[in-house]
Amino acid sequence: MANSDGGEGRALVVGLGISGIATALRLLQVGWTPVIVERAPARRTGGYFVALFGGGRPPAERLGILERLDNRLPRGASYEIDRAGNRKVGLGYGDLPGSPWMMLRGDIEEAAFSALPSGVDIRHSTVPTRIEQDATGVDVTLANTVDGTTATERFDLVIGADGLRSTVRSLVFGPHERYLHRLNYMAVAYQLPRPLSDLHPDDAAVLLEPKRSMWIFPFAGSDPTVLLNYHTRDVDAEFTQPPVERVRAAFGPEPAGRSLGEVLDALETADDLLFDSVEQVHLDTWHRGRVVLVGDSAWCVTLYAGMGVSTAMSGADLLGTMLQRHPQDVPHALAEWERALRPALEVFQRNGIQQRTFFVPATTSELAVRKLMTAGMRVPVVSSLLQQLRTRDKAGRLKDHDIALA
Repeated sequence: MANSDGGEGRALVVGLGISGIATALRLLQVGWTPVIVERAPARRTGGYFVALFGGGRPPAERLGILERLDNRLPRGASYEIDRAGNRKVGLGYGDLPGSPWMMLRGDIEEAAFSALPSGVDIRHSTVPTRIEQDATGVDVTLANTVDGTTATERFDLVIGADGLRSTVRSLVFGPHERYLHRLNYMAVAYQLPRPLSDLHPDDAAVLLEPKRSMWIFPFAGSDPTVLLNYHTRDVDAEFTQPPVERVRAAFGPEPAGRSLGEVLDALETADDLLFDSVEQVHLDTWHRGRVVLVGDSAWCVTLYAGMGVSTAMSGADLLGTMLQRHPQDVPHALAEWERALRPALEVFQRNGIQQRTFFVPATTSELAVRKLMTAGMRVPVVSSLLQQLRTRDKAGRLKDHDIALA
């Protein structure tokens, strides 16, 4: 246990995703001992696309992760396509501010995991079921989901890195319904078994229709991934049937055409499928006593902001810094961490709402504006003006800024 002279602390990290592993790495750097628990029976591999923006790369480097990563976006073209097979040069993900590196989620999880030293206590099939704290520590009851056994252990700090529907958050802060804010869109992401027949393997494509869209992301060294978005009036109803049925209904009844048809057919057998509602997390505070939330558990900005990985790196890095600065007062360290980090995260959350129109225009008017932007990028003077507007945007600037420096 941590003591009054600032000795090492023992921290429970709940979640073996990018936020959890990054946080464990930073805790080790500042002399803490992390114990990582994960609900899944084994570490995940593969996965859909993610982006690491310019502001996330310095903290990733300090954590020892960046050296194990590469930008896997090939030098192909980006097209806007339709169901009839027509295409024209369009705006791609790389046109967003912040110079994103594109990769698969598994690339970053593997890079982070390989940076962990051997001997770190990692427990799969394990979840917290009770969290109680006092001024000097936190008692956590951990349950093994395989054999049903439970045990209570004491920690100096508990970190919830367990995602949008965080168990730690529900146990300490209250029900999900208090903090989840729905955008009334569904996101479906998975890796395709092969490139689309109408598209070069190095090329990206987007199909945009009111309230629904399809994005194809190419990757060097692997098959492309797809992101489908569609609007729904009833989020709960989306989970009452198999994803393929809901998605086919959302993109019908019109004929799918070749590219969308191949994407929908691939959904029938997709592995590691993301099928979820697009939601943000809003809390008045990310910490309570000696319990703190990080990553999507605390501030999910939505995939439309694209900053999930970058903010995971920044949040983990800065958390370690504040614990190192205030070794004798964990609650104060957490308060200082949140004070430094929250302003940027609030900007990214607003940006996530704004950029929804880039990913899935809701109306014919939004679609028309999107097409005008695309046309403008082909005119040098207009393209220069649009680029200046993007770089002057506060969120655009922050995406390249190292917000973990405080």
